[in-house]
Parts: sequence; structure tokens; C-alpha cells
Amino acid sequence: MPIALAYLSVSFTFGLLACENGLSIFSSVLISLTNLTSAGQFAGLDIIVAAGTLLELAVTTLIINLRYFLMSFAISQRVDSNMNTLQRLICSFGITDEVFAVICQKDGKVGFKYFIGLIILPILGWSSGTLIGAGASMLLPYSVRTALSIAIYGMFIAIIIPPAKRFKPYFYAIGMSVGISCLFKYLPLLNSVSGGWVIIIASITASAVCAYFCPIRK
Repeated sequence: MPIALAYLSVSFTFGLLACENGLSIFSSVLISLTNLTSAGQFAGLDIIVAAGTLLELAVTTLIINLRYFLMSFAISQRVDSNMNTLQRLICSFGITDEVFAVICQKDGKVGFKYFIGLIILPILGWSSGTLIGAGASMLLPYSVRTALSIAIYGMFIAIIIPPAKRFKPYFYAIGMSVGISCLFKYLPLLNSVSGGWVIIIASITASAVCAYFCPIRK
């Protein structure tokens, strides 16, 4: 329930932004229902609005969601051996940062029923929040919609600043990716590169440099 409520508040912003940028309520909810990835959806929305290519959209969401590969590998060691392939595929759809954190704290093996019970409310919360946000975009005045649309940036700042204060490599990676983004924003020729590819280049470069010079030994 806490995960579902948190997702509802964030996905509200996604629904609001999606409809503000021309997507229908149905399309907005369908994206949330079939993706369930906050950062990936917001980045994908930017590319869709900018009329980017499908390749750009696919690569961007792949890079942003790479962490789910690692989470899935870790969870695969925790699931019940009786869980068949179809059940594993169904459960894999619902893996998010918060779901991963809850499973990691559970003692013993994780069964299919437990997994389904854990992911169903977050999925409903994420989709419902998108629906409410999309509907609200039709009713709220422009000034309120504009104010609410910056909520996602506050969420991302809240995610990156605390770990960056505790662990220097995070700070270096964030600073480097910001610097690369600024280069692509203001330098001639580079500023012609679309936003989706800038995200990809900045993410891979900053991650690779920090992984090489500041590896986590644990």
C-alpha cells in the first residue's frame, strides 16, 4: 500500500504532462500500464513529444532501465524453484526499485503468490495515478498544471542529492553527466544532437568513467 500511494503521486505528474503534450488519456494510461518505469517513461515522453526516432526511444529507455537487469539477476536467486517460466515472466514485469528493496529484506525464498501480492497494488497505483493526472489536466487551470509539472524534477533531485552527499563517486557521475549535457546544449554542432541521444551519451560516459576510476569494490 505505501508503494502504491507513492507511485500514485508520481504517476499523477506523468499523466498530467502526457496530456499537456498532446497524448490522449487512453495513451497515457496505456504507457503506464505496460511500462511501469518512472524515469524511462518521462524520458520516453520527451522523445515522443520531440518526434524522435523509434531507435532513439528504444535505446534511451534501455539505458535508463539497465538497473532492472541487475535487480532481476539478484531476485532470480531468491525465487522459489517451483516457479515456472511463465510465472517468472509475469513477476519480472513488476520489478521496480521499491519492489526489489522489499524482496531483498524478506527471509527465505519468494513464491509466486507473494510476488503477485507485492506487485499488483503498485501496478494499480501507478496506472491509477496516471489516469487521475491525465483527467486533471482537463480540469485544472493552466497555472496549477504548470506548477504540478515540475514535481518530477523535485523527485529526481531528492533521489540523487542524498547519496551524492554520502558517496563521492555519485557526485562525480552526476557532475559529469550535467557537464556533458551542458556541452550538448550550448556548443555549436553538438546542440543539434537530439535530447534522447544526449541522455544516452551522458549516461554511458559518466557511468563508464566513474566505474573505471572509482569502482565499488564490494
